[in-house]
Amino acid sequence: MASKVSCLYILTVVCWASALWYLSITRPTSSYTGHRQVSSISIARKNVSFGNIRTRPINPHSFDFLINEPNKCEKNVPFLVILISTTHKEFDARQAIRETWGDENNFKGIKIATLFLLGKNADPVLNQMVEQESQIFHDIIVEDFIDSYHNLTLKTLMGMRWIATFCSKAKYVMKTDSDIFVNMDNLIYKLLKPNTKPRRRYFTGYVINGGPIRDVRSKWYMPRDLYPDSNYPPFCSGTGYIFSADVAELIYKTSLHTRLLHLEDVYVGLCLRKLGIHPFQNSGFNHWKMAYSLCRYRRVITVHQITPEEMHRIWNDMSSKKHLRC
Repeated sequence: MASKVSCLYILTVVCWASALWYLSITRPTSSYTGHRQVSSISIARKNVSFGNIRTRPINPHSFDFLINEPNKCEKNVPFLVILISTTHKEFDARQAIRETWGDENNFKGIKIATLFLLGKNADPVLNQMVEQESQIFHDIIVEDFIDSYHNLTLKTLMGMRWIATFCSKAKYVMKTDSDIFVNMDNLIYKLLKPNTKPRRRYFTGYVINGGPIRDVRSKWYMPRDLYPDSNYPPFCSGTGYIFSADVAELIYKTSLHTRLLHLEDVYVGLCLRKLGIHPFQNSGFNHWKMAYSLCRYRRVITVHQITPEEMHRIWNDMSSKKHLRC
């Protein structure tokens, strides 16, 4: 009888070991399309347990930096880091921002860091041009995902990852786009107030309360199988929002375990809901085009759909007429 029990015990152990080995080499490694595939040999070497299966990221942001500025915050910790989503062909827009509201030297005694966020382009010539631009200005960050509208979320997460990794001691972060004009005086002195204690778990912008658009012809179409709920959590328009730097790491880590959505601002709102952070409404953030007038632009923080030429005209007019009252 004892020998039969021993044989059954050994057989059971062998069966379990074989099953675990089979699962370890057949389990998919990532839910990302387009990610580099991890070899089955490396997976087989890892210990498989119910604990690490539950905690394995569903969105591992396993992209490498192709262009990076890891020392941007090393000498002086910025009060504000500006992350600007852009594309390879938008050199004129980037240059207009560098020469106007995004100039890091606009405010004496207040350290500002401006960075442009890009993915990898399918055209090697455009990639090379951006590399040369980076060598001149040192304000570009690129990861090796394909730069496209549907990867805007990855671009924002790259910015969050960069802040958490290389600039976590900054006070505030702004995420915006390359066709946005920013009234920096209002942003710095009226909203962020450098002489006050920095906020924590803070997020503000133009808050939108809406739901998914199911029309396949829409730019903002959201399939029901990707997002079945009828309402989105409150989220800030991706044209421009501000958050305290501690939120960057929180959003990035939350994103690793949150199903990816291509609508970047909605996705950030989902992460904020998981974190229990409620975005504050601020009427100074505009996500639409506004006809220019000196007095109107003095009251806002952001304006959308501004061309590089308009950027220069608005900046020069507002800068030269600071003494005029409205």
